[in-house]
This record gives sequence, structure tokens and C-alpha cells, in this order.
Amino acid sequence: MQRDLWTSLLLVWITCVQYSSMAPLNNQSQSLQTASAMIPRNRPSEGQRILSRAKRGWVWNQMFVLEEFSGPDPILVGRLHTDLDMGNKNIKYVLAGEGAGTIFAINERTGDIHAMKRLDREEKAEYTLTAQVIDRDTDKPLEPPSEFIIKVQDINDNPPQFIEGPYKGSVPEMSQVGTSVTRVTATDADDPVYGNSARLVYSILEGQPYFSIDQTTAIIRVALAGMDREMREEYLVVIQAKDMGGHMGGLSGTTTVTVTLTDINDNPPKFSKGSYEFTIPEDLGIGKPGGRVKANDRDIGENAKSAYSIIGGDERDVFEIVTDAQTQEGILRLKKPLDFESKKSYNLTVVATNIRADSITGGPYMDQATVKIIIEDADEPPVFTKSAYLFDVHENAAINTVIGAVAARDQDATHSQVRYFIDRHTDLERQFNINVDDGKITLAKPLDRETDMWHNITVTATEVRNHSQISRAIVAIKVLDINDNAPEFATEYEAFLCENGKPGQVIQTISAVDKDNPSQGHTFHYRLEMLNNPNFTIKNNLNNSISVLAKHDSFRRQKQETYLLPIVVTDDGEPPMSSTNTLTIRVCGCSRDGTVQSCNVEAFVLPIGLSMGALIAILACIILLLGSQTFELHKNEPLIIKDDEDVRENIIRYDDEGGGEEDTEAFDIATLQNPDGINGYLPRKDIKPDLQFMPRQGQHSGPNGVDVDEFINVRLHEADNDPTAPPYDSIQIYGYEGRGSIAGSLSSLETASSDSDQNYDYLREWGPRFRRLGELYSVGESDKET
Repeated sequence: MQRDLWTSLLLVWITCVQYSSMAPLNNQSQSLQTASAMIPRNRPSEGQRILSRAKRGWVWNQMFVLEEFSGPDPILVGRLHTDLDMGNKNIKYVLAGEGAGTIFAINERTGDIHAMKRLDREEKAEYTLTAQVIDRDTDKPLEPPSEFIIKVQDINDNPPQFIEGPYKGSVPEMSQVGTSVTRVTATDADDPVYGNSARLVYSILEGQPYFSIDQTTAIIRVALAGMDREMREEYLVVIQAKDMGGHMGGLSGTTTVTVTLTDINDNPPKFSKGSYEFTIPEDLGIGKPGGRVKANDRDIGENAKSAYSIIGGDERDVFEIVTDAQTQEGILRLKKPLDFESKKSYNLTVVATNIRADSITGGPYMDQATVKIIIEDADEPPVFTKSAYLFDVHENAAINTVIGAVAARDQDATHSQVRYFIDRHTDLERQFNINVDDGKITLAKPLDRETDMWHNITVTATEVRNHSQISRAIVAIKVLDINDNAPEFATEYEAFLCENGKPGQVIQTISAVDKDNPSQGHTFHYRLEMLNNPNFTIKNNLNNSISVLAKHDSFRRQKQETYLLPIVVTDDGEPPMSSTNTLTIRVCGCSRDGTVQSCNVEAFVLPIGLSMGALIAILACIILLLGSQTFELHKNEPLIIKDDEDVRENIIRYDDEGGGEEDTEAFDIATLQNPDGINGYLPRKDIKPDLQFMPRQGQHSGPNGVDVDEFINVRLHEADNDPTAPPYDSIQIYGYEGRGSIAGSLSSLETASSDSDQNYDYLREWGPRFRRLGELYSVGESDKET
């Protein structure tokens, strides 16, 4: 057995040598390499052993190594052999597994395995196959199936590739040598662990001497100092990656990198010329542009922006300069009005300074230029000597009095003549006039300080040569006061004097007012028009007021209810003015403490403790009694003349326009409402006269008694002449005329044919007070016939 084992090992080695000698060389002139037999996957690991049985066994490599190739001819991979194969034609070799029959083919008689197609390690690195020996006639297996592996060995058949290219990078201009720009990356599909097929080395083909690249890390760096963006902004760099460690025979790939130099503020602004000159009109408006200057900057973006300023030549602070955000120009504008007559030109020094400072160059940078501004004379309106004038005039000034004068002058070189006018919108009443040539203002209408103390007018000055040149000035005219108004009572006083007052009691305190306004204030003097008035006197209170005093205590309402006291008030003006004012004093009944209770004469004639209501009740009873006696005397007299021959007309006179017996204050107006219309009613509106009535003093009896008849006559006389006493004239508003009275017509034309008589029996049902009245109006049979 030991000798058979060695014999089998020798046969395997010879087979491997034979197959190795048969393998063709590839393009790198490398021989096909075979590995020693490996332990079968279905056998225990006991070193290199040969599958054997009592008299037979398999003989082949269980792993074959084959380089990837691209040749058109088949290539021998290896050979299978069994010890049963003694030249017996009934043995058949069968191959199964990955690629069997397509990529790999086996000679069923000899057991030779060939690769029929191109093998690419990058697509598949190894194949697992199964070998078996069967009987050709019966297809029965002669040996158990066993697996083996064909491994594809890498060759350098893939060049490096830059998957992310082309690249772009940027670096600030003037960067130092060694400043990193960007990094590139190449990949190689070959096996990185076998040989040098995937070991890459980077180099620059184009872009030197400006840039360099690290051959291992592929970082591109600045290789030249002082690169200026303003000279050249963009560079194209070609990078190469080569495998095999850069040695001869290696494959390579390239890519491009576009490197852009970014701007830094390394250039100052520069004016296009050293001096500018502008001519602007004198009447150029505030804020209007007068000229433009431009400082150019070779930088871009924020680095090219500049701010402009005036550093000299503008002592009056007339100009300002601002930057146009779109064009980066400096715009000269006016801050104050120009005056050709005072200054005809300006020489300004303007500076342009970069807004942004750069940390590399240290900026900012600036440049300056001279700007000469020539003022062009313009036709301007006249100029008043003052913007506002103030004049004084007394209110008694005569018409055409000169109040004051205004003056304006044309300051242009032409010195045009000026005309003056009053703006009548400010003097609607044409109170003043003005001389068009010399500007003198005169009075056109009389003045009254008490009506208007101030007059504000506008005066215009117009050039004769150019009427469109107009200027205006305000003229304030103050009207000075003169003593032309007499003093008068401060209010309409009404004094009350108590009957039981004492002599010397103060009845009323009087003060006065004056429409004039003297500079030293008012001082009034009072006196009675009747110097020796028997009833009243006055006392000076030393504060421009007086007190009216009673001289005696015998004032009685039954003698005189009202006293009119004329008082003369005089001021201390030049000349003095005075007026007579009348104080009305009413005599009233007062309580013991001086409180006024009643100022009417009726309070005197009524008995003590008898009220007005009680008096009315007494009067009603008296009238009722008198009426009862009258009806008793004429009870049996017929109401109509019975004598047929007496054809005289009976004239009945009424003193009022009344609307019938029901037209009274107590009449219910609701009876005239339209039952089919609205539910409400319009109320009665009594109109009380505004006229105040002063009661007259009636005749009276002596103090020892009261004459009732005389009292009634006095009261009737007062009522007849008092327009404020009720009943007032009233307005009755009816919303409906009614449907007709159930009583029928009230016309006298149908009286003869009417059978109805008035029945007053219901008066007896009203009580004892009306029973007698009902008897008086009862009608007998004899009266009915009449």
C-alpha cells in the first residue's frame, strides 16, 4: 500500500508538470501555474492524500489557477484521471457546475478541461465545478462526484479612471506656494492585493509651473508665488494617474482640473482723470445731482466697491457726494441753495476709498481727484429785506393813512424793477392798499380793534422784466386801542328788596366791563343819575364795583312793586366814555332771616295762611252761589220769546273761537282717532308765550281789610292783559275726521223738525252739590211746547 501511495503522488506531479508545459504564455509571458492538490472537501484533513479504494481511485488537482486571458483559442485548464481508466473505452468523464458546458468544456474520453471563453477576474474571480466518472453504456457512476475550484488570476488589464472628473478648484490670487487647491481621485479595477496592477502614481502633464500635485495623495497645490487674477484668472491643469507604481508597461488615465483665481482687494480705486469740471445753474434744487465722477477698480465684487467723500473746498457745506449702487459712480448733490451773487465757483477735493479691507494686502486703498464747480447765474425772484413785517396802527386812523412800507430787490445782474401787490385772498374785505412802486401800505377802510385786533396779509413782489419771478412776505398789522367804547354793566342785574329790610342793607353789587383794553387797566367811576335819590344810594367797593344800598325800611309792594334805578358808569380814558345803565329792583316779601319768599302783589292782599288753592275754591263757591240766585230768579221765564209778533233776532255773542262744549283742556282726543288706522294719538301741544309779563299794581283798600270785589276785578284785569296766563293758544292735531256724530246734525236748519230735548236728570245722580243745578235745568211741559 505504501508503494501504491508514492506511485499515485508521482503520477499527480507528472500530470501537473505535463499540463503546465501545455499551458500557453499570456501577453506578459507568464506560465500557467498550478497549485498542489488540496484536501477534498468531503475528506478529513490529513495532509495531501489520494482518494483511493481497494483497486481504483481519482487522480487530479482539486484547485487549478488560470490567468485571465482574452485569446480566441481554447486553453487547457487541467486533466481528470481515474485509475479505472486503463484504456477502457466504456469510461466517460462528466463536468458540472459553474460555467460547465459554456465557459469550461471537458473531453469525456481523456478528462482534459479547457477554457472556451475569455475569463475576466473583475467579473468573476473563481468557479466551483463537480467532476464525475460514469459508465458510458449504463451511465452509472464509477467514482463518487467530487468538487474542484478554478481560480482566475489577475493581470493588469484595467487602466486607472477618474470617475468624478473633470474637476474645478479655486484659490485666492497671490496665494503662497504650497497652498492647497483641490484633490483628485482615480480608481483601478485590478486586484489591489495581487501585484502592482492597482498601485497608482499621480503626475501633472499640463499646468506647470503654476501648480504641483502630490503623487500619492493627489492633492494639487500652488507652485508659483504672485499669481495675479487681474493678469490671468483661469488655469487648465491635466492630471495623470498611472498603475504598476508608475513603472514601464503600466496603464494610465488622465483628467482635467480648472483652477480659478479668486479676487482679493489688491488694487486701489483709480479716478479716470485727475480733475473734473461741472457747470450747474444757480437755481438747482436741493438734492438734485450736479455731476458724476467715477473711480475704477480692477478688482471685482465687494472688493471693487468704493465710498466717495469730500475732504476739502466745501467750507459752506453746500455739497454732498453719494455712491450710485448700480454704476459705482460718485454723484455730487446740493445740500443747500446756491447763490451766484455770493460765490460763483467751488474747488472740491473728492476721495474714493475701498469699502472692504483685505487681510492679505492690508488695504483699504484710496484715490483722490479735484472737482471744479462753476455756478451759472439764474433769474431769481426779488428778495424782501425781511421775511415778515410788523406794523402798528390806531383803530381811529384816517383812511389813506400810511401804515408802513415793505421793500424787495432783484439781486440778479439785470436788477429788474419790482412791483408790489397785496394777495387779496389774505385781505378779502380789502382793508388795506399798497403802492405798487414803493411798497407803502395804506388804510382803505376804518378799523375796529374790538372786531379784529390783528390783520395778517401777504404782500407779493414781482419783477417787471419777468412776471413769473414772484416772492412773498407776511405783513402783520396790529390795531392799537383807543377809548371808543363806554363801560356797561357786566350783566343784566335784577335786584330784590325785602319789605322788612333795614336801612343801609346791600341790595345788589354792581360791576362793569369795557370793550376797550387800556394799557394800565380799567378804572370805573359810578354815580346815580338822580344824585339825591330818596330811596337808594351807592357805595364804592374800591375794586371797580359798587354796592347799591337802601335808604329806608318803608318799602311796600302795595305801594310800588318795582323801582328802576339809573346808574352812570364812566371810564378814565382819553376822552372819558360813560353810559347809563338801569338796575331793576323788585320789592319782595322775605322771611325773618332775609330769604325772599314772594315778589307778587297777591302775596300781600291774601290773608295770612290762605293759599292760592284755597282762594280759588272760595271764588268758585261764590260764583256758584251767584249763579244759583240768578237761575232762581229766572226759573219760570221762557228761554225763547213766545210772542209770535216779536220777530226780533236773538243775537248770542261768544268771546272765543271754541270748538263746542267739548273743546276743553280735558277733552279726550282719542275719540277723534281713526279706529281703522293707527293706535296712538298725537298729543295736544300748548305753546306758552316767551313774553314775560310784569304784574300791574291794582287798587287796594286800606290796610285794615280786604275788598273781595275789588280784588277780583284787579285779577280779571291782569288776566285779560297777561299773554302768558292760561289758556294759551293751542294746536290740536287730529289724525282722523271721524265717522259722524250719533247726535246728528247740529245745524239750526233742522231744529224745528227735531223732537229731541236735552235731559239734565243725570245731574241729580252726581250728588247733593249738583242736585240743585239739575232742578234749575229741568224743563216742564209748558216749556216743551215752546
